Amino acid sequence: MNKELFDLASWAIENAKKAGAAASRVAIDRERSVEISYREHKPENIKEAAKRSLSIEIFADGRFSGQTTSDLRKKALEEFIANAVRTTRLLAEDPYRSLPDPHYYQGRSTADLQLTDPAYSGYTPEERHKTARAMEEACLEAGGDKVISVTAQAQDGENESVLLASNGFEGGQSSTFYAGVASMTAQDEGERRPNGYHYAVAIRRSEMPGPEEIGRIAARNTLDLLGAAKIKTETLPVIIRNQDVSRVLSGLLAAMYGANIQQKRSFLADKRGQKIASEVLTVIDDPLLPGGLGSRTFDNDGMAARRRIMIDKGVLNEFFVDWYYSRKLGWEPTTGGPANLLIPPGSRSVAEIMQELGRGIYITGFIGGNSNSTTGDSSIGILGKLFENGVPVQSVAEMNIAGNHLEFWHKLIEAANDPWPYSSWRTPSLVFKEVVVSGV
Repeated sequence: MNKELFDLASWAIENAKKAGAAASRVAIDRERSVEISYREHKPENIKEAAKRSLSIEIFADGRFSGQTTSDLRKKALEEFIANAVRTTRLLAEDPYRSLPDPHYYQGRSTADLQLTDPAYSGYTPEERHKTARAMEEACLEAGGDKVISVTAQAQDGENESVLLASNGFEGGQSSTFYAGVASMTAQDEGERRPNGYHYAVAIRRSEMPGPEEIGRIAARNTLDLLGAAKIKTETLPVIIRNQDVSRVLSGLLAAMYGANIQQKRSFLADKRGQKIASEVLTVIDDPLLPGGLGSRTFDNDGMAARRRIMIDKGVLNEFFVDWYYSRKLGWEPTTGGPANLLIPPGSRSVAEIMQELGRGIYITGFIGGNSNSTTGDSSIGILGKLFENGVPVQSVAEMNIAGNHLEFWHKLIEAANDPWPYSSWRTPSLVFKEVVVSGV
């Protein structure tokens, strides 16, 4: 734990107490990031940013507020904290606001979650430029005469944070990250100018794919959109690409949050222990995954992080319930939201699954859409490829899938063997049967 940040947070806790707070919690974050983007063979944007912030939650006279400042000078903080306590006393009472019972802090993992890259300090400006330039050049080359424009961006950063609470919680974490993204706009028939992209994010630079690979895939993803058109409305199997699964899964998970449950906006509120999906769907929240982009040993309340099977072979086991909403609901708290979300992969590749299905749509993107956490109804536009006899034959766009989550997830028949590694949501491609795809 960073001693400088820890000492400042401890000082802030003491000052809140002196100002009259019954309890308080302080988070201090310090981060630095570098961003370089290339366009038309030259740097378009070079940015380096360093930020520091202190957030304090005040509990006073049965009232609560949370406030943030970027001015970390002690003289300024004294006034900021005193004012925070004064303004908190002007708010309405909320009897459910409190710090967690300290026993929820216990049992915190002491494992090394491997969240930093030891080589980060040696990453040079020249290497950053080389990375962005290589992504752009690879995308331009792969895109050929269809390219209208390409933008490539390399970003990296490091972060340190501490969290302290007046009832005894102390925690801290450090992390690094690298990200690369290339996007391309292509010339299609008429005035159509489809845009595609590819990206990767990792904690260690050694875990990133080569920049040339990111650029080539961005070009391929864009070229795959050329000539896209609607087909007739049809009921057929669909495969949702691994990195796009989060878009539909998030609609299901929205009904698992304590806030939505307490506010009567969850179609899953009374479904604990019931089957809400096919046996293929298991969803695990694993905050203790070494090297995971969402890994942590404690959550925003300071409660010790634990691996949880949220959905087990289609059966709803758990909800995401933080300390506040656990008190309002009268439930046992779990955690406020997912850390690393995992769906166990299957044994077959997407290509093998396509061959067996024969005809279907491989979904590679979503457009617009909505999902109602109260009813479970959802509707979303899709992009992708129609495949026949296991072979992609036509790009499709401007089509739509709609239905209810409680029906849709029962149509899940297989998970592929390709979990997406560049996200805190490590999801494989998912295969659904008998989906109505609306078109012409």
